[in-house]
Amino acid sequence: MDLTNILVISGKPDLSELVSQTKGGAIVKNLVSGQKYPVFKNDRISSLGEIRLFTDSDERPLSEVYTAVYNHLGAKPTAFDPKKADSKEMFALLEAVLPDYDRERVHASDVKKLFSWYNILLAAGKLEPEPEEAQEEKKDE
Repeated sequence: MDLTNILVISGKPDLSELVSQTKGGAIVKNLVSGQKYPVFKNDRISSLGEIRLFTDSDERPLSEVYTAVYNHLGAKPTAFDPKKADSKEMFALLEAVLPDYDRERVHASDVKKLFSWYNILLAAGKLEPEPEEAQEEKKDE
């Protein structure tokens, strides 16, 4: 799964997908509403492909974490609403899919975003695992 075109834009709700680049920024599409809008170079933008989750030994890219959650939940959304759920419930699920996450550096707000984004990506069909052949080709490069 390629998350490089999925963006988090400060001050904007939900996640957005890069549609095209412009001279002064980009055009993005909100993954929940489907609305397209411009973003500019001075906006704080982060790609999900660049975000990592701390573990005891290193850092894991979100794509690996989301693959583990996707497989653990059987391609279904979380049983709880991350915006309203108890942090114990969210941390229990995180521990089930990533038992070596760093308990000191991963905070409740991080886990809340992780599972909120998971549900958005799942609903938008962005969490489909890549065919094994495509994954092997990427490793060979």
